[in-house]
Amino acid sequence: MDLPSALHLTSEQHLDDGVREREFTLGEIPGILWTPASAAASSPVPLILLGHPPLGVRTMYPRLVARAGRAAADGFATATIELPGSGDRPRWAAVEQSRADLRRAVQAGEPVSDEIIDALVLPLVDQAVPEWRTALDALLSLPEIGGPVGYSGGLISIGVRLAVVEPRIAAAGLFAGSFVPRAMFEEARQVTIPLHVLLQWDDEGNDRQASLDLFDAFGSREKSLHANMGGHTGVPQFAGDAAAQFFTRHLK
Repeated sequence: MDLPSALHLTSEQHLDDGVREREFTLGEIPGILWTPASAAASSPVPLILLGHPPLGVRTMYPRLVARAGRAAADGFATATIELPGSGDRPRWAAVEQSRADLRRAVQAGEPVSDEIIDALVLPLVDQAVPEWRTALDALLSLPEIGGPVGYSGGLISIGVRLAVVEPRIAAAGLFAGSFVPRAMFEEARQVTIPLHVLLQWDDEGNDRQASLDLFDAFGSREKSLHANMGGHTGVPQFAGDAAAQFFTRHLK
């Protein structure tokens, strides 16, 4: 698939503390860029790519803008893009079917098979990662954004693939809260950048042992696992503080 390279700004507003929010499109792909007041052509700032689950940017906006505000306070620009088949983007029949299969398995109390996980996650990774890289090209062309670049949150498999194929990403904060295809474990062994991995110990929809095995597989010499008690949505405030400190260490 040919991806557009031109970033078209569609709206702009100023939020609290001088944070500048700009919506943009890359072809059919919508996204949002947040920059701190300090960002200027004379003093470009590092960039953190904000991952999110495939629920739509509009649905996730309150959490995304909160993360962006915290990053801006630390001197970082942040950006996100809509995932394939989510939000206002065209529906993706194959992924919709996989989501239906997942819901049926969960509602029936059955194990989620490798086949369902592969069909749900791998096509999304294959399409989303090139889109993220194209967005990164466009974002780094803006004079107020420099480097280095970090990746934070979202589907962990997308983060793993980006960490392997995108040399401009210097560090990643990953959330071990999504299904991981077996094939991603081999990719994880190729990851060498510093990692900060968050795990909710009682995550009701996550295979804890698979998350621990994935962490063990990462090839990074510097990697840390931060496990907290609680379910998927019970991430404590201090966990965000630790992630922010991680990016400050590696991107400043």
